[in-house]
Amino acid sequence: MIRPTAFFSLLLALPLTAHADPAADYAEHCAACHGEDRLGGTGPALIPETLGRVRGIDTVIAQGRVSTQMEGFADRLSPESITALVDYVTAPLDHRPDWSAEQIAASREMNPDYQPAEKPVFAADPLNITLVVETGDHHVSVLDGDTFEVLARFATPFAVHGGPKFSPDGRFVYIMSRDGWVQKYDIWSLAEVGRIRAALNSRNIAISPDGQRIAVANYLPESLTILDSDLNPLRLIATQVDGTPSRVSAVYQAPQRHSFVLALKDAPEIWEVATTDLSIRRIPIDEPLDDFFFSPDYRQLIGANRDGDKGVAIDLDDGHKVAELPLPGMPHLGSGITWERDGRRVMATPHLGEGVLSVIDMQDWSLVKQIKTSGPGFFLRGHATSPYVWADVFFGPHKDEMHVIDKQTLEIVKTLAPFPGQTFAHSEFTRDGSHVLVSLWEDEGAVVIYDAKTLDEVKRLPMRKPSGKYNVWNKITFEDGTSH
Repeated sequence: MIRPTAFFSLLLALPLTAHADPAADYAEHCAACHGEDRLGGTGPALIPETLGRVRGIDTVIAQGRVSTQMEGFADRLSPESITALVDYVTAPLDHRPDWSAEQIAASREMNPDYQPAEKPVFAADPLNITLVVETGDHHVSVLDGDTFEVLARFATPFAVHGGPKFSPDGRFVYIMSRDGWVQKYDIWSLAEVGRIRAALNSRNIAISPDGQRIAVANYLPESLTILDSDLNPLRLIATQVDGTPSRVSAVYQAPQRHSFVLALKDAPEIWEVATTDLSIRRIPIDEPLDDFFFSPDYRQLIGANRDGDKGVAIDLDDGHKVAELPLPGMPHLGSGITWERDGRRVMATPHLGEGVLSVIDMQDWSLVKQIKTSGPGFFLRGHATSPYVWADVFFGPHKDEMHVIDKQTLEIVKTLAPFPGQTFAHSEFTRDGSHVLVSLWEDEGAVVIYDAKTLDEVKRLPMRKPSGKYNVWNKITFEDGTSH
């Protein structure tokens, strides 16, 4: 016979649930926030397309997420049940979900407490504000670019993706999440205006030159969503070629052309959508492009093929290929920048597959140099006032390094590595180019501020896994050293 004390010890040793039933656990603990269909509600969508490369889902389920409404369930679910639940939410749905124009419109949520200010509620230069995206707890910090004081910090939708976009006057910013939410924030008032869900899985957004229309590039459903500046849906454009849907790999504004330019990921076409009447011009190309970059006059589009072994330059006026570029090793053209060198315009791009930066002459499209780096990088930054390009080494064992490269000699003049073994990435200049902000891309991270001339550290600001940093002036003026 089992003694009472032994019996209770045995009970305590048993799993919290007799067997794993992830569907039932989801319905009980998750559906209220994430939707019965896993497509999201007050919480993000829990489907493979949205979760993507998100890591540590089991830890989030067990322990919750700080500074969010996500609570932990370790006291109610056994480790086996949590593992089964992770498998459940990362498995494809048994049907292909859709997101209609009516659903987009119904998702629009405006902040009833928002009151627009007549002028900025702070004394800082509103055009020297830098936004810091903190992915550790899904917030954005509003940073004074002169004093480096944090003026405000606000919550964003889950998993911000693709880079915020500013209205032409720099007052408003539009922020998009991987699961299709577009948030509008008033920098002058330091207040959210509202948000709308443009799709179920999105890549990035672009804003028209007059600030009146926002284009959202979508993977699911395969489409381009057009919103007005007040987040009202205007049009949902299905991206199809010969009746076959194609994801949109990226969309950008082409200000001189008064258009949005988008590349289709699954079809060999570039689309140009007029920002005035939303008419569509389709440009056939040899093969699909994953990402792209523009010449300063926006006449040429420079794109990378899906195999990542070459680049092409397309003339957007006549739709013909101008040149094929020697860009092996998966060039990341979305981070490309340009500058003047010896009287000629050059562009540079990092490579995701090898430790080089390629520098291309934009007049004859020849390869000027491949700069050897400590490993594959992801982001480049420069500024018209600075003689240097800042290049991270995002992937591999040297992810803790940041190269500073001379624009004229194309030589690395200094390598910064203040945090051994930790990711040190993504730089951004202040409006006047006097300082550079770099991210310690860790959960208990920081933004490190450098003097752009001496390359000496000036200040550190603790942040929760800061990723991108975006200066208002550099973005709205399309500064040479800023990717667009």
